[in-house]
Amino acid sequence: AGSGDPESFLSYVAIGVDCWGIPIDIRNTVGNIPVEWYKDFPHIGYNLDGKKIYKPIRNKDELDDFLDKMENPEYWRTVHDKQTGSDIVLSDDQVELVNRLQRGQFGDVNFNEYEPMVEFFSSDVMIHPITNRPADKRSFIPSLTEKEKVSKLVHAIKMGWLKPRRVEDDGRGRYYDLWASEDSSILARHRMHLPAPKIPLPGHHESYNPPPEYLFTDEERALWEQQDPGDRKLPFVPRKYSSLRQVPAFSHFIHERFERCLDLYLCPRQRKMRVNVNPEDLIPQLPKPKDLQPFPTTQSLVYRGHSGLVRSISVSPSGQWLASGSDDGSVRFWEVCSSRCMKMVQVGGAVKSVAWNPNPSVCLLAVALDSVVLILSPSLADKQVILSSERLLSAQQEGEEPAEGNGSVVWSEAEGEELNQGVRLKIQHPKAVHQVVWHAKGDYLASVMPDNTSHLQVYIHQLSRRRSQNPFSRNKGLVQCVSFHPIRPYFFVATQRSIRIYNLVKQEMTKKLQANSKWISSMAVHPGGDHVICGSYDCKLSWFDLDLSTKPYKMLRHHKKAVRGVAYHRLYPLFASASDDGSVIVCHGTVYNDLLQNPLIVPVKVLRGHVMTHDLGVLDVTFHPTQPWVFSSGADATIRLFT
Repeated sequence: AGSGDPESFLSYVAIGVDCWGIPIDIRNTVGNIPVEWYKDFPHIGYNLDGKKIYKPIRNKDELDDFLDKMENPEYWRTVHDKQTGSDIVLSDDQVELVNRLQRGQFGDVNFNEYEPMVEFFSSDVMIHPITNRPADKRSFIPSLTEKEKVSKLVHAIKMGWLKPRRVEDDGRGRYYDLWASEDSSILARHRMHLPAPKIPLPGHHESYNPPPEYLFTDEERALWEQQDPGDRKLPFVPRKYSSLRQVPAFSHFIHERFERCLDLYLCPRQRKMRVNVNPEDLIPQLPKPKDLQPFPTTQSLVYRGHSGLVRSISVSPSGQWLASGSDDGSVRFWEVCSSRCMKMVQVGGAVKSVAWNPNPSVCLLAVALDSVVLILSPSLADKQVILSSERLLSAQQEGEEPAEGNGSVVWSEAEGEELNQGVRLKIQHPKAVHQVVWHAKGDYLASVMPDNTSHLQVYIHQLSRRRSQNPFSRNKGLVQCVSFHPIRPYFFVATQRSIRIYNLVKQEMTKKLQANSKWISSMAVHPGGDHVICGSYDCKLSWFDLDLSTKPYKMLRHHKKAVRGVAYHRLYPLFASASDDGSVIVCHGTVYNDLLQNPLIVPVKVLRGHVMTHDLGVLDVTFHPTQPWVFSSGADATIRLFT
């Protein structure tokens, strides 16, 4: 009724009267449907009783409608009802109502829209609330109905039944570069097309009226004239003119254009294809150290007692005892678990190297000091092992004199006080011994005497027969350290720059490894026998794969100072390096049985604890035979256990 359309008031006048004045309801009840649906039917709808409302007979044409408009005074208030098909004449009240609604007024004449407001609530703040009704439970509890609706919508989105509404970007495609594809048809033929380098834009110097600070002074002008044309910052002298009309022609215009053409002509037209590589893709994907456990991480024990540099340490095959040799002239035997010093032997000289016999059935220790190698029996085992050790030392045949190897090495038995301290044999060498190392069987012992002028640098001693021999007849360089192969009859000899591998059965050299370092300091052989690591004084650690190449498979440069010692673990895939920077770096090194797969080398931990003394840090490192523990000895006269 608020639309102002006269036809919307037909619902008021669709009630007629019969001949007795009783109202008859002739309203059409078909609803809000198109009237065109009934154009082929004689009726136009149904009344409240369900009876058909027939269309009135209309035989008027446009001429009759025009005459009716001219002659009928009620024509202006006559409206056509589409639902009943009849013409209805509006009353004066209905015409007034239509006029009021068309003027935007209220339909009721008596309605006052400016009545005074009734203040249901006072503007004064009261003490008590109008209502003290507690809040609904639904006001602070999440709605289960809404939760169910949301979960259904989420499920529909996940299943793809409901697509989230996309926000269209209005700015897309509105702006574009007018000259982006100007010469694309021509340039597409030239695969190596390069755009010409652009001329730099003119600055304040090129202005015909530059600021005063851009003009040359007399000194700057004289300096500019003295310089070579190639050294001048500007190819012209800035000048000032009062107006643009007074600016003369540029005297070097032809020359400048020629130089520009020459630059374009001589410009190298080679396109360098840049490969967009993510720097992170070049870094190899190494496993996390957490996945490579166990390995030593924390310092557990400190073995204190020495007063000088602890140059060498060695662990017994059982893992219960630790032997250490120091510059204070003593060899100490420690209990590993308690760091208690069980025994101390004064040998009367700076100990260069100690090595525990790897055979678990005997308990012997080799000690190198000055030019003597001592064989000690510390008696730190059960009676059976001690007896077998004594039996090995006294295994020389009766009536046979102590052998002298090549007239240079003298074997002798200890006597007096030395015998009481545990010294059993003394092997006298011609020169100072720097290293001793045992064969895996425990009967053979090798000693190193670095001397560049002689071929008597390496001796191999047989303990059971008390024999010594020099395996090399010629000098192959300054020998640094030696090692036996853990399984096969191979002998590793490390000189300053290379490692030679000799076959002891065939008595020939089988391989020569190039370390690519200036001075090798230490060497260790993998328990499998196919891999070797060596440390050098130029801070490098080289890993050799004997089946792969004679050059290092990998070079590790993790230390800042000289690498003093390297060691492999007998059971775990671990190796460690000790350096003068006071740190021990533990690395994970997995060796695969598949020959096509390279070893996996991952640094896992840097262990610190030793104090730098006289620019020396950690001097030796060795692993526990069964546990993932590492021992280190340093120049601070301590031995530390990391577990």
